[in-house]
Amino acid sequence: MPALVPIRTYNGRLEAEIARGALEAHGIKAMVSADDMSGWRPELTFVLGARLLVKQENAEEAIKVLDNEDEGEDGPAGGSR
Repeated sequence: MPALVPIRTYNGRLEAEIARGALEAHGIKAMVSADDMSGWRPELTFVLGARLLVKQENAEEAIKVLDNEDEGEDGPAGGSR
């Protein structure tokens, strides 16, 4: 099983899901990990963050895609590194 690595942490699940969509539009599979009790306690995401995960072998390319998004080439995709 390939290792998943976090490449960014977002303040909310919505921001992380938008970034996931940007990666998948570029052919990079990603998933969001957020300890918000399956959406029942979204305020927990503000404390713990929503992590964007990709396969380790895709991490470098995924970061490049999101950096380009941050620069405004395809729209905003925020997040911290």
